[in-house]
Amino acid sequence: MSPAERLLSVRERIARAAKLAQRDPAEVTLIAVSKTHPPEAIAPLIEAGQRSFGENRVQEAEAKWPAMRTGVDLHLVGQLQSNKAEAAVALFDAIHSVDRPSLVEALARACGKLGRSPTLFAQVNIGDEPQKGGCAVGDLPALLKQARDAGLSIAGLMCVPPAEVEAAPYFALLAKLARDHGLSQLSMGMSDDFETAVTLGATYVRVGSALFGARA
Repeated sequence: MSPAERLLSVRERIARAAKLAQRDPAEVTLIAVSKTHPPEAIAPLIEAGQRSFGENRVQEAEAKWPAMRTGVDLHLVGQLQSNKAEAAVALFDAIHSVDRPSLVEALARACGKLGRSPTLFAQVNIGDEPQKGGCAVGDLPALLKQARDAGLSIAGLMCVPPAEVEAAPYFALLAKLARDHGLSQLSMGMSDDFETAVTLGATYVRVGSALFGARA
């Protein structure tokens, strides 16, 4: 399949999942996760109309995106070191991995200094996995309060469920946490499970291999 055909296929799958859940497909933003992919792999998707892209690392995005940036939203979907907060605020339209007090402080300073306010998601370690980023479920209320007190607006929640198990219970838990805290946005679902995520309320899905093919 060509990149345009893969994009159409993913969009059709999102639309079907949304209709199953009696949702408007327009409520779901597709983020094409372009990490590790070169500009020549990304350009065909931009030409086919894709406008939201996700990167894992600030340095890689800084090297790749300035020349391709016209009309494109950039999302940081990987872990963010506090010392890279200012560079991330300068470059990205959304940051999906706010997960600890030191990062909240660094982002608040950077937003104040640069006069920019990217859309922010609190990342929840929904499966309580020690190797993964994200705040513990029990720490979420304090993190959200700290962000509010620092003048940051958290739009929603993000998670990466444990691999190789059914994702639906984790997505349902994230949706419940968002409702409990009055948050309207949910960043959840990747190439293997984005349809499940859409049926459970995802407003952003982060899709890489289904759009770009397997990594070299």
